Amino acid sequence: MTYLSKTFLLFAGLALAACTNPDRFDDATGAGLDSGAASGLTGAASDPASAAYFQQAVGDRVLFAVDQSNLGTQAQTTLDGQAEWLMTNRDFTAIIEGHADEQGTREYNLALGARRANSVQEYLISRGVAADRLRVVSYGKERPIEICSNEACYAKNRRAVTVLAAGPTS
Repeated sequence: MTYLSKTFLLFAGLALAACTNPDRFDDATGAGLDSGAASGLTGAASDPASAAYFQQAVGDRVLFAVDQSNLGTQAQTTLDGQAEWLMTNRDFTAIIEGHADEQGTREYNLALGARRANSVQEYLISRGVAADRLRVVSYGKERPIEICSNEACYAKNRRAVTVLAAGPTS
C-alpha cells in the first residue's frame, strides 16, 4: 500500500468517526434514541403542549421490578400524568417502548419488554387515551441506557418509555 493510500484510509476513517454522535444514548440530554421525544418533535420545556414538556415535566418513562410487568404506585402516578397530557394534546400519538435489563435470554427479554409496554398501553387506554393513538414495541435488552453488571444499572434498564410522535401511529 502506498503512503497516499494509507493517508486516504486514515482520513476516511477519521471522517466516519466524526459522524457519530457520542451522546446518542445519554438520557440526560434528550438527544439519544431513548429520549422520549426522539421523533424530531420540537418545543420548549416551558410550553405545556410540547414534547419536551411531556418528557421533562410529565415524565416519559416508568420503571419495573425484576421480571415484572405490573405497574407500581409511582408508575401509575406518572402514567396518570401522561394520560392527562395525551388527552389534552390530541395531535400527538405515542409509541410505548418496552425494555429489560441484560439478565436473561434475548427472547425472554423481548417478551418481557412487550408485557411491560402492553401494561402501560392498557393503563393509558383505561384512563381514556384512544387505543388507535398508541402503539407498542419491545426492545428487550437491546437498548440499555446503562451498561454495567450491577443492580443500579439493571434498575434503570427495566422500563417502558412513552415516545411521542405527531399524527397516526400506523
